[in-house]
Amino acid sequence: MTFSLGIVGAGQFAGQFAKLFQLHPRVGDILVTDLLPERSAELVARLGLAGSVPTFEDLLASDVDAVAIFTQRWTHGPLVVQALEAGKHVYSAVPMAISEAEIEAIIDAVRRTGLTYMMGETSHYNPATVYARRQFADGAFGRVFYAEGDYVHDMDLGFYDAYKYSGGEQWRATASYPPMLYPTHAIGGVLGVLPVHAVSVSCIGVRDDRGDGVFDRGVSMFGNDFSNASALFELSDGGVMRTNEMRRVGYPSPIRESRFRFFGTEGSFEQLATVSLWQDKETVTDVSELLEVHASLSEDDPALANVSPSLRAAFVSGSAPVHDRSRLPAEFDGAPNGHEGSHHFLVDDFAVAVDTGTMPAVNAWVAARYTLPGIVAHESALRGGERLPIRDFGDAPAVLSPPERVPETA
Repeated sequence: MTFSLGIVGAGQFAGQFAKLFQLHPRVGDILVTDLLPERSAELVARLGLAGSVPTFEDLLASDVDAVAIFTQRWTHGPLVVQALEAGKHVYSAVPMAISEAEIEAIIDAVRRTGLTYMMGETSHYNPATVYARRQFADGAFGRVFYAEGDYVHDMDLGFYDAYKYSGGEQWRATASYPPMLYPTHAIGGVLGVLPVHAVSVSCIGVRDDRGDGVFDRGVSMFGNDFSNASALFELSDGGVMRTNEMRRVGYPSPIRESRFRFFGTEGSFEQLATVSLWQDKETVTDVSELLEVHASLSEDDPALANVSPSLRAAFVSGSAPVHDRSRLPAEFDGAPNGHEGSHHFLVDDFAVAVDTGTMPAVNAWVAARYTLPGIVAHESALRGGERLPIRDFGDAPAVLSPPERVPETA
């Protein structure tokens, strides 16, 4: 069987994912909506999609089975709940939400309706995460007592252009988005390996001094002047996780935006910008080639016309040797991929979950564990690094029972 899909937000990400949804054999007709109707029209024309609708509410009133939300990062929580309550399965770009209350509302709505929710966290399929997950499963680390996940993306390398594209004349107000409210690329790559969750955090924010109106509390719609932040988390097994969210940093962000380190009692794994190493008590093994991705699309491809040249590297990567592509549909062979090979796996996860009624890997409960620690970390930074507890919503149920998979009626 196939299901129909509505794309919400026809910006820079949406086109890449719309193409993959279009190719997936479990997905049928695709509609699009955007606050700027010309963007919807362009995407529909370029990919030959089924059509567009004027508003999000019109899309929810239509007969599409599911929606994929690619709107501004602080808008996801309420839109997700609204879609679930309208009887639609939901794929959401990151982050899940920007408050604990919004996260709780999503989990409650998923449990009530029995519908599929998935957050599209790219680091879950980052080659480093895939490799470390295998090493952990094989017991090669021993006990992992310390891990790091960093999202290292300088504003100068494409983010100015991206915020101008999405934010219009008031782009500076939105470009000040607090770094720790976008935590999932850093946290997801660690918790995507270790079967634990964060229980407390202390975070320090670095106040910006560029003076260009970005990360200026007088301009920011978030009242934020942190451009970088570092958080130290206590994990549920007694271990430690550190994450960094950096927006002012001398680092080749398009080459490797997310990087990870794991230290265990028997082995460790570390990444730099271009090198990845496995180490035990006797040897050091360069595993860079195993994790290297190769371009699946030219950076001059017309599909990337609205993407800043500094950001295009994130949209053209193919798979790495460590990826097991045997589970993917044949239609994805040679198709555009991105974010170190993750896009194909994310789309397939959602399509299979909707079609079969099974839980996707990054379901609502996992998404909460990837997202809420950053929200609490930002609060800690606002309090000068005060150590704060982090709520856990528990493990996802193995399945949602059939009665719950029927949306409630008013």
